[in-house]
Amino acid sequence: MQRNKVHHVYTVERVARDLGVSEALIQDLTLGLEPEDGVIWVYGANDDDGILAFTDEGIEEVKRKRVADAVQRW
Repeated sequence: MQRNKVHHVYTVERVARDLGVSEALIQDLTLGLEPEDGVIWVYGANDDDGILAFTDEGIEEVKRKRVADAVQRW
């Protein structure tokens, strides 16, 4: 039986800060990403909307998409 080895996640705000980009760009780059890509929704007790969070793999995926997006625009 395989178990999930994710023990921490990062918020959009944290990823944007660490990458030096806007939160809006991070949101745009995550369109179409799935949990298999390292992107998940986290819900609190009184939070029906949830917040987007990233595993380490999710951050790497966002970085790849950012580079691909920049190349496509160039």
